[in-house]
Amino acid sequence: MEICWLGVKLAIVWRLSMSEFSKTFDAKLVSVHVGKTVEFIKDSIGTAQVELDGFVGDKHRSYMRGIYEGEAYPPGTIRRNNRQWSAVSIEELRMITETMDLAENLTARVLGANLCFSGIKDLSQLTKGSKLTFPSGATLIVEEYNPPCHDMSDEISMTQKMKSGEYPGKLDFLKAAKKLRGLVGIVDVAGEINEGDDVKVQVFDSERMFNFLSS
Repeated sequence: MEICWLGVKLAIVWRLSMSEFSKTFDAKLVSVHVGKTVEFIKDSIGTAQVELDGFVGDKHRSYMRGIYEGEAYPPGTIRRNNRQWSAVSIEELRMITETMDLAENLTARVLGANLCFSGIKDLSQLTKGSKLTFPSGATLIVEEYNPPCHDMSDEISMTQKMKSGEYPGKLDFLKAAKKLRGLVGIVDVAGEINEGDDVKVQVFDSERMFNFLSS
């Protein structure tokens, strides 16, 4: 009976997780990008088709991936791909640009992100399990914060000039983008994503969920 009750409780939690344990608001999708090359820069496109294994035409499309440096797995491990897409926000890009005193605004294209949003305050702090739902029904789930890496910081130090005309230091982006670099996640429901889409954002409240499970 205990096992049955646990199953019932988990089923209830699943149904409630995106309603009782979330808050919802609207945002706007500013741009969409995909890329297949080893370069960071992704191509800007008006419409993207997303399948359950990721964005069609994007190099990160896969159900599986190899581990990255610093992950707590043995070398050579193949794991579930929790990075099928990446996203940034206009608001946080502007903050990074201002901190670095860059001559031109950083963009999702330059940072190699698939999506750029406006209207999501503190995008990088959206909790794991939060959902992004598009008019087509396509739905993305947030997996984790996407920290800035040394390779990207090196790239920006060679390609983006400051207002003074000089290039930023190799570590400047790492420092400026801390907690502002955006998110990565998975595709929950396939569909079409279009530049200019109104997006429903459901922020998962992990603290309320924890209190429910502990009661």
